[in-house]
Amino acid sequence: MKTEQKIYHTLRIASAMCLIGHGAFGIITKAVWCNYLAVIGIGQDTAYTLMPVIGSADILMGLSLLFYPVRAVFLWLVIWGLATASMRPLSGEPFAELLERAGNFGAPLAVLILYPPEKGFRAWFKKIQPPGSIPPESLKKLKFALQLTAFLLLAGHGWLNLTEKKGLLAQYESLGFNDVHTVAHAAGLFELMAAISILIHPLRPLIMLFLIWKIGTELFYPQWEIFEWIERGGSYGTLLALWFSSGYFSIKIAERNRKLTSLADN
Repeated sequence: MKTEQKIYHTLRIASAMCLIGHGAFGIITKAVWCNYLAVIGIGQDTAYTLMPVIGSADILMGLSLLFYPVRAVFLWLVIWGLATASMRPLSGEPFAELLERAGNFGAPLAVLILYPPEKGFRAWFKKIQPPGSIPPESLKKLKFALQLTAFLLLAGHGWLNLTEKKGLLAQYESLGFNDVHTVAHAAGLFELMAAISILIHPLRPLIMLFLIWKIGTELFYPQWEIFEWIERGGSYGTLLALWFSSGYFSIKIAERNRKLTSLADN
């Protein structure tokens, strides 16, 4: 499989994971959703009625990305992912909760950068095929979008650690740490430094380290950990796609330099 195709499939599967994981919480009627739906004036009773409907729609769209991916669903996930993440600070939670979920809307946005809109309404519902190559301009935009998304999600999670989010402290306590506050501060500083390093100059070995860190740390939610882990597929997909694209970008630069050197010699 070519690198271009690896980037595409990584982002496609990551986007599907976001929808399927989020949909699962709708099916099990996660109580905190009542707070988010209240932001748009939906009462508790109606919220519990709507949750399975929303969850089922999310899961169906997630499955569609696995079997029949179209631009319209990726666009919907950009809008839906940003809207649902925004409901958290609007309901009184820290703004970092929105940033930490940047992968939910950043991963599908990266797919749309790979596949700019074609003319006509029908093009949005045409099945996307894996790319044969990525134009240089699209590659630059893609890499920057992935860098920015990775920066936001790592900085957001680091911020939540530094402000001692109760859910994160519960994770560290369940893992057997005694001084959970110190652990949270150390993890937060590490994630903030990781975010800055990716934004300034993403080195491939460090990107892989941060990917492993993210995959590992998301496994320890005290409740519904499998759904939480799946929902954050955009975070893993963003980092993995950035790892692929960074290597691809370096190869293309090297090829261009060789061509320029050859022309100069001739």
